[in-house]
Amino acid sequence: MTLHSPQSPGPFTLRAFAVGSALAFFLAVACPYTVFLHHTAGMAADFITAGAVFLFFILTGLVNSVLRWIHRPFGLHRGELIIVYAMMIVASAIPTWGLMANLLPVLPGAFYYATPENGWDQLIQPFIPTWLTPQDPSAIKHFYEGLPAGSSIPWDAWVGPLLMWCVLILAVYAFMVSSMLIIRRQWVEYERLVFPLTQLPLEMIREGKGSEIVRPFFKNPIMWVAFAIPFVIFSTHGLSRYFNFVSPIAVYDQFSLFRNTTILKIFLSFPVIGFTYFINLDISFSLWLFHLLFRLQSALFSVIGYQVPGHAETFTGAYTGSSAAVSHQSMGAMTVLVVFGLWHARRHLRDVFGKAFSRSSAVDDSGEPISYRSSVAIFLISLVVIMGWLHASGMPLWVLPFFMLIVFVTFFGLARIIAEAGVGFCRPQMMAPIFCVYGVGSQPLGPAGLVSMGLAYTWAVDIRTSVMAATINSLKLADSAGIARPRPLLLAIALAIVLALAGSAWITLWLAYTHGGINLQGWFFNGMPRTVFGFVADKINNPLDAQVMGPRWLFTGVGATLMAGLMYVRHRVVTWPLHYIGMPIGDTWVMNWVWFSIALGWLLKLVVMRYGGVVLYRALRPFFLGLILGQISCAGFWMLVDVFTGMVGNYIHIGVP
Repeated sequence: MTLHSPQSPGPFTLRAFAVGSALAFFLAVACPYTVFLHHTAGMAADFITAGAVFLFFILTGLVNSVLRWIHRPFGLHRGELIIVYAMMIVASAIPTWGLMANLLPVLPGAFYYATPENGWDQLIQPFIPTWLTPQDPSAIKHFYEGLPAGSSIPWDAWVGPLLMWCVLILAVYAFMVSSMLIIRRQWVEYERLVFPLTQLPLEMIREGKGSEIVRPFFKNPIMWVAFAIPFVIFSTHGLSRYFNFVSPIAVYDQFSLFRNTTILKIFLSFPVIGFTYFINLDISFSLWLFHLLFRLQSALFSVIGYQVPGHAETFTGAYTGSSAAVSHQSMGAMTVLVVFGLWHARRHLRDVFGKAFSRSSAVDDSGEPISYRSSVAIFLISLVVIMGWLHASGMPLWVLPFFMLIVFVTFFGLARIIAEAGVGFCRPQMMAPIFCVYGVGSQPLGPAGLVSMGLAYTWAVDIRTSVMAATINSLKLADSAGIARPRPLLLAIALAIVLALAGSAWITLWLAYTHGGINLQGWFFNGMPRTVFGFVADKINNPLDAQVMGPRWLFTGVGATLMAGLMYVRHRVVTWPLHYIGMPIGDTWVMNWVWFSIALGWLLKLVVMRYGGVVLYRALRPFFLGLILGQISCAGFWMLVDVFTGMVGNYIHIGVP
């Protein structure tokens, strides 16, 4: 593999890798720093990758324009910028909600939060393998409470566990990346999915006519008018933290319905409105309609007094919808979505695996980042490594295929939804460890299996962003840039993953031992560990039986049946108005925040298309891109101000808290 020189028009230059590496590492360090220490919005929390968008805005709109003005070849060209952005969005999937902010606080949590009342020292601690967590009591205590004056960070207590976890995490990421390499051609070339999250970066690097220094997007007055709207509105929120006489413009309200059993949040998110403009009307209609339908279902269950048996809501409400019934329905729907998608791609998958296992196959994979044989080999090897690691951690061998199937369904299904619907703020409604425990029962798993399931929360539960979705968006960007054979793109992705893992682990440990984890961020350092091990302890103390598991499987089947019916009608009846894609994610906690903005974006696009047609739609593209960039830039601007001034708690919303 040969990299082009900086003077070459090729995208894979040393300076592109250098800039991408620097910005990826910066995101890995800066995002946990600002979230933990300054309690700001999570710029790497969601699929929208707000931190990457903000840095890319500065890079393309300011830095690169200045370099091109000084001497045009100094500026990064289109292909190089694609590499830089790809590295940033991949890195964004790791530092906070994607992995590290979940992983590190959970590992010693069963020891620090053990009390005589909860009995975790007997229920949980004996079943945690010593090679998975720090064992030094003082290292655990000081992680949450901070080091005494003059003490040094006990790095040696963490080296062993983190190296063992890296084996799993790197295998998981190889599993994700190879999955997207296998399905890339189907989604990008055959189905031509929209990939709404790629629209803004592609517009920012679009060249104009002639030898313009500043790209057309940054000279468009319509974009700047739209940019100013959210920037001004949300700047009143930032100013109010510094000057109490400034009243923030209200962007949030909520209503209680059905005897106070249901809360509907009304929140104005301009990025959500902007991205909704770029997805099909039937898809955006599906997203907000299913949210209201599911809320109505849960409200009716509450009014009549029906509740699915079990204690799940006690510890896992943050990860499910408004009711266990709705969450299991959505899991059934997600499974059907993935199965149908794979069936629809059966010819392509047959070509891929035929090429992988037969030298006589005539399928041409020369345009792929790597050969299909390599992609399939990575997929299978990583799957074996993951299952072997999980078994060593205590998960029974017999449940591993089922668990990995559900893991694949949640990650793959969510990547599909992101590629097609572009919902920058979403997550699955039911998570693999929770579904597996309620699917097979707690007694067959045993305490060791339940503890292993609990530890899987760290990488398979709070999925608000993922390397899988970032990878397929990166591959789409490379395709849009006309990069014929983007082999080095995989090197960029791998490098971003390693840098993000190292940077985010270092800064998280440093902040925890310097300031005390319990003083940093309540959810990650307190709520998450208590949730994980509270769930495990509850299932050990209250074994599941058929009375608890049966209704959940019933609702899973109902959801699968409804989803299959919707998909069948959708593909058989041309005039059928309701898309099915909103069903798997319609009632998540995240969707409760963004449904109103999706509905508003849907309505605006409906009016534009009905009264202005395609001409008006294209003319207004810069306006809606400006809405996205304006609110993200506002959050980034005030974050920088807060870091320099030391302000804490100046939370400028982007999409969800």
